[in-house]
Amino acid sequence: MGEGVEVQQGDPSEYGDCWLYIARAATQKTIISYTVGKRNDASTREFLTDLRQRIVNRVQIPSDGYPGYPSAMEATFGHDVDFATIVKHYAVEGTATDAAHRYSPSKVTGSERIVIRGRPATEHISTSYVERFNLSSRMQMRRFTRLTNGFSKKLANHRAAIALWVCFYNLCRIHETLRMTPAMALGVTDHIWTIGELIEAAQEPEEAPPMPPVTRPDTLGGRSPFKPYVISGGRAAARPRPKKGN
Repeated sequence: MGEGVEVQQGDPSEYGDCWLYIARAATQKTIISYTVGKRNDASTREFLTDLRQRIVNRVQIPSDGYPGYPSAMEATFGHDVDFATIVKHYAVEGTATDAAHRYSPSKVTGSERIVIRGRPATEHISTSYVERFNLSSRMQMRRFTRLTNGFSKKLANHRAAIALWVCFYNLCRIHETLRMTPAMALGVTDHIWTIGELIEAAQEPEEAPPMPPVTRPDTLGGRSPFKPYVISGGRAAARPRPKKGN
């Protein structure tokens, strides 16, 4: 998610669009990794590098159709990931330019699910969980509210606010579906954190232990990686998987 601001010549590089990259665990609802930066290859690579260091098993990762993801995923995860994208197509409703129409959601007319690497389960190729978190972020953080003057004026303050929000979401906020915090569901804490605990931890951070080295196989289980293929409309049946021994 990001915000667009008109940039003038000579403005600092941190001015303008600022995007929040999010990786969210589908089952535990936890924010595993995030990055605040520009919508470019450098920020995308930084985000996926951090995410790769936090995952110890093979996972399925769906994303939107941003063209910077496939190459960054190749560089960070190699073949050790089931990766797919979903591209949604929206209807063009008139030519209204007023704010009420520009920010109202358009009707989705179709979608394409594109398998980039591995064997992702077709029914789980979706960005709905991240989109729901984006909505929560806009509802909970004034800095993300559209058409107001509450936007961040400094990138450092913006990043600090997002860091507190992510920690609050993971550690302090009870998820309605889980009936506990996402961090409890993930097993990294045994209780609901108070705001006081969160502030104390933010003021006196402990040095995190070093991440274990990540080894990635060159092939997928001894087989060559799959070629990308498109599932038109997002409703086609998944490609059949070969049975063991065949």
